[in-house]
Amino acid sequence: MTEQIRKLEKEARILEPDFEERIRLAAKTMRYAQHFLDELPDKKAYVPSEDKGRRIREHPFSEEPTNLDSLLDLVEQEVDTPGLNPASGGHLGYIPGGGLYPSALADLLAAVSNRYAGVFFSSPGAVRIENMCLRWLCDLVGYPDGAAGNLTSGGSIANLIAVVTARDAAGLQSNAFEKAVIYTTGQVHHCADKSFHVAGMEDAVIRRVPMDDRFRMRPEALQSQIRRDRDQGLNPFLIFASAGTTDVGAVDPMQPLAEIAEKEQIWFHVDAAYGGAFLLTDYGKDLMKGIHRADSVIIDPHKGFFLPYGSGAVLVKDGQKLYDSQHMTASYMQDTFDATEEPSPADLSPELSKHFRGLRMWLPLQLFGIAPFRAALEEKLELTRYFYREIQKLDRIEVGPEPELSVAFFRYLPESGDPDTFNRQLVNEIHQDGQVFLSSTTLNGNFYIRMAVLNFRSHLDTVELALKVIRDKINKLREQQPD
Repeated sequence: MTEQIRKLEKEARILEPDFEERIRLAAKTMRYAQHFLDELPDKKAYVPSEDKGRRIREHPFSEEPTNLDSLLDLVEQEVDTPGLNPASGGHLGYIPGGGLYPSALADLLAAVSNRYAGVFFSSPGAVRIENMCLRWLCDLVGYPDGAAGNLTSGGSIANLIAVVTARDAAGLQSNAFEKAVIYTTGQVHHCADKSFHVAGMEDAVIRRVPMDDRFRMRPEALQSQIRRDRDQGLNPFLIFASAGTTDVGAVDPMQPLAEIAEKEQIWFHVDAAYGGAFLLTDYGKDLMKGIHRADSVIIDPHKGFFLPYGSGAVLVKDGQKLYDSQHMTASYMQDTFDATEEPSPADLSPELSKHFRGLRMWLPLQLFGIAPFRAALEEKLELTRYFYREIQKLDRIEVGPEPELSVAFFRYLPESGDPDTFNRQLVNEIHQDGQVFLSSTTLNGNFYIRMAVLNFRSHLDTVELALKVIRDKINKLREQQPD
């Protein structure tokens, strides 16, 4: 038996490269990463591809090893080339992500040490780092000491945790879901509806509250709807507001909504996945005044704090309610029960096993300080206002309301023909060009093109390039139109 064990051990030890091999692998990988970053300014923001990374399928897993050089070449050709390049400053569609370099280094350290950050007993330092990041976010929102939160994979899971916490705090059981009412708008992120479904509340009444001409929830319409629902014997349960909608960057009025929620004793939740980071700026604080009165808030650090994807956060003003909703125990974890000096992430979310996400946020904030993050956010606000002003200098351009955050939308109105058809062709031309990437949406039945400025690598020259591409593609399509 020992001979067989020794034989298996010899084969298994391949999984533990020695110092020299680790240096070799790291050097090749780091060289690739540095090459990617050095060439980034010259890379396109979008590369159309017929194959769409299909060559990946030509390399199935095998019993035999594969050379790292060929694997990195495969990654470069089939992963990092086709499609959207989120690392590019020219990524001006959807809500751009980040990708700060120190966060990548932090992820490397977190993966190498493999610290388990779910329970304080297992890694007190890691848990302290995560809680420090969460406390900083709570301070940003204006939450008291009793608030608690969790670093999640993104806004979808963060919203789900908030909805479940609100449900449990209200003591709602499944037999009462049909009379529970959730209030939101037609601008809410689609993950909200997914959260209601996953939380088992698909039978709840979902009210889409009317919006003003800037796509913000109308408080008087909300109040009237709550009154009608109570008269019908329904149970107003949750106000789901937005601080920065994906479509247009709209911010619902926090103060009036908070007052209604407090008066009616309804849980007030704010999805600030996109807009929350702007609380670092004086403008953002004023725009979102009253957000501290919400019962729960979510923020995505992989948006306005420029971290890599997979970085979200849920914050709950009364941390005990989050704990009561998420905490469970198991006998095999009894060694950890007495380690209560800091709240454990596993007690505040559905996750038990988790990546040590906090390091990727903690390291760049410590390394750079907060000031450059604030400056970058203020720059994005100014760039969006600049774009909004300059795009209107083009003939026959129709724009939406003046941007509240860093999203602007527009469309071209041709002299003849269907505007929607022309603008679909226009956004397709922009995608085929690839120097910048803009996305599209439909508002009030009309097709619009959106520009979202949030990538930390997007600067004035990026916006100028976007304006040039738009102008050139409009002229090209106009020339192609029949007389």
